[in-house]
Amino acid sequence: MSSGRIRREDIDQVRDRARLEEVVSEHVTLRTAGIGSMKGLCPFHDEKTPSFHIRPQLGHWHCFGCGEGGDVFAFVQKINHLSFVEAVEMLAGRYQVQLRYEESGPGGGGRGERTDFGTRQRLLDAHAIAEEYFREQLATPAAEVGRRFLAERGFDRAAAERFGVGFAPEGWDSLLGHLRGRGFTEPELQSSGLVSQGQRGVYDRFRGRLTWPIRDVTGKTIGFGARRLLESDKGPKYLNTPESPLYHKAKVLYGLDLARKEIAAQHRVVVVEGYTDVMAAHLAGVTTAVASCGTAFGAEHVKMVRRVMGDTAATAALNLGGESRGMRGEVIFTFDGDAAGQKAALRAFEEDQRFVAQTFVAVEPSGMDPCELRIAKGDEAVRDLIDSRMPMFEFAIRSVLDQVDLNTVEGQVSGLRMAAPVVAQIRDHAMRPEYARRLSGWLGMDERTVLRAVHDASRSAPRPGRHAAPATAPQGSEPAADAAAPIVAAPRIADVVSPRDPVGQVELQSLAVMLQAPNHLDAEKVASLPDDSFHVPALQGVWDVMLAAGTLLDAVEGTLSPGRYIDQVLEIAGETTRPLVVEIANHPLPARDEAALGRLATSLLDRLVELSVTREYSVLKQRLQRVDPGRDPERYQQILTQLSAVQEKRRAIRGAD
Repeated sequence: MSSGRIRREDIDQVRDRARLEEVVSEHVTLRTAGIGSMKGLCPFHDEKTPSFHIRPQLGHWHCFGCGEGGDVFAFVQKINHLSFVEAVEMLAGRYQVQLRYEESGPGGGGRGERTDFGTRQRLLDAHAIAEEYFREQLATPAAEVGRRFLAERGFDRAAAERFGVGFAPEGWDSLLGHLRGRGFTEPELQSSGLVSQGQRGVYDRFRGRLTWPIRDVTGKTIGFGARRLLESDKGPKYLNTPESPLYHKAKVLYGLDLARKEIAAQHRVVVVEGYTDVMAAHLAGVTTAVASCGTAFGAEHVKMVRRVMGDTAATAALNLGGESRGMRGEVIFTFDGDAAGQKAALRAFEEDQRFVAQTFVAVEPSGMDPCELRIAKGDEAVRDLIDSRMPMFEFAIRSVLDQVDLNTVEGQVSGLRMAAPVVAQIRDHAMRPEYARRLSGWLGMDERTVLRAVHDASRSAPRPGRHAAPATAPQGSEPAADAAAPIVAAPRIADVVSPRDPVGQVELQSLAVMLQAPNHLDAEKVASLPDDSFHVPALQGVWDVMLAAGTLLDAVEGTLSPGRYIDQVLEIAGETTRPLVVEIANHPLPARDEAALGRLATSLLDRLVELSVTREYSVLKQRLQRVDPGRDPERYQQILTQLSAVQEKRRAIRGAD
C-alpha cells in the first residue's frame, strides 16, 4: 500500500464519472425543482419541507435548512461517515476508476499504508469469498461444536446470519484451496492475511474456529476474528487477522458498520469488549454497541467514533480550554468488574477528553459482561446495565479511592494525593471544581483543602490544547481536533443579504448565475466588471475568490465546465467562504427553462454592470466635491474628465436597455 496521495487526475476522473443524482437518490427521494435543480428531504437533519437541493450538472448539493453542502465526495463522506480518501475509493470502485497513488518519501520509494486500487479490490474480493465460505461451513457436521458454542450463549441461526458468523474447517488448506480455485494467487492471499507462511508453504490462518467478519464502516469485510473451540487448538483464545493492507486493528471497530446509523441518530455509542458482547447488546436492543479488535480502545478509535457522532467542532472548543456546553451525545464503556476491567476503564479515561460527549462507564456489579448478563437475566438486564452508567470522571476518581482505607486519616490523605491529579486532568473548567467538591465529600475532608490540592495538581500538570497545528493538512485528512485555531462560523446567505435589499439580491443572483450557468453570460461584460463590483462584503469576498481562480472567462466561453469551475473556486476558498460559495452555487434562480435562464443572466449582468458604473460615478462625484478648482485645477479637470467618461458609459447602458 502506498502512503502517498491519490493522483489528482484520478480524483477528477472519479468526480466526473460519479453521477451525483444517482448517489444521492439512494438516500433521498428527489423531484424536479426548477431548471437544473432537484430537491428532497435532507438526510442530515429532520425536516418536513424539502430544503435539500442538488444540481447534477454542477455536481454539487446544498441544504438550505442545516447549511450542509459540497460535492459528491462530501455527500458520500457525510452519509457514510468516511474520510475523503475512503469516499474517493468507494466511488472509484463503484464507477470502475483505477486509482493510482503518488509514491511517498524521498525518491518515491516508500511503501506504506495504501495500495493501488486494483490490488485493494482483489483483497476485498478475497475476503468476501472467504466470508461466504465460512458461513457455508457453519452448517456442516464438522461445525457442530461451533453451533453448540453459539447456542450456549443464546445465539440462534438467525443471529449467526445477522452478524455473519461462520466456521473455519480444521484442515490446513481448506480455504486456501477454495480461494485458489477462484483464481487468487499465493502472494495475494499472503498479503490478505487469510493464510500464513510456514516452513512447508502457506496454510490457512484460521482452522477449527468460529469466525466473525470484521468490516469497515461501509460494510466491506477487511478481516476476521476467530474463537478457539477445540482442546487440540493450542493457539490464543481469540485470533485476529494480522496487520495487512486492508486491516489495521487500531483503526477498526467491530460492529461499526451495523451501528453507525443508530450512533449518528442517537448520538450514543456503547463500547463493549468482544464479538459476542456486541452480538448480545444488539440483540438486546442496544444497537449502538461496538468493540475494538485485539487492541485497547485508542486515539484512532476515538477519531472514528467522533466522526460518526458528528462532534468534531465542539472537540476543538474543549481542547482550547472551553467548557462542555456544546457537547452532545454519550460514550458508554462497559468493562468486566475485575481488576483488568478497571484498568481498561482508567486507560479509556485518558482518551476520554478527546471525546465531545459525556462519557460514562457501565460495570455489572457481579462482573458479568453483556453476553453473560443476557444469558443469565435476559435482554432487559443488558439495557438496564447501560442505563445504570456512571460518569467516567466519577468512576476514575472512585477507582483511585477504592485503593485506600478512607476510615483512617492516612487513607484520606493518600486518597487526596492520588485523586487530586485525576480531578486536575478534567479539561472542562466548569466541571473540575464540582468534582473537587464531590471528592471532598467522598474523602470526608474540608472542601477548601481539596480545592487547593486540585489547584496545585493542575499547575504541575501539562496544559491541554497546546499543540502546534500543521501548516498544511494532507489530502483528505481529518481536521486536528486539538489544533489551537479559532472556530469561526461560516456566513449564510440569510446572514449577509436581506430579502429587502434589492441591490444585494441583484448581486447574489448575479454570482449564482456566474457559478451555475456561466455559459449564458456575455464574456465582454464579465471582463468589464471591476474588482470591487459588489457592495455586500461577504459577496465581494466570494467575487475575490472567483477572480483569484482566474478561470471564469473559460467557463463563460465553454472551454471549462461549470462543475469543474466551481471545484477550482472551492479549492482556493477559505473555510469561511467555501460554505457560502456552495450555497450560492445551489441558490434557486427564477427561471423555468434555458431560454428564461439566458434572459435572466443577461438582465442580471446588465444590472450588475450598471450598479458598478453608478457606484463609480458616485465615488468620482464625491471626490470632485472635495477638490478646490482654484487651488488644484489640474486634479479637478482630471476627475471631471473621468466623471464625464463614466456618465457616457451610464447613458450607453441605459440606452441599450
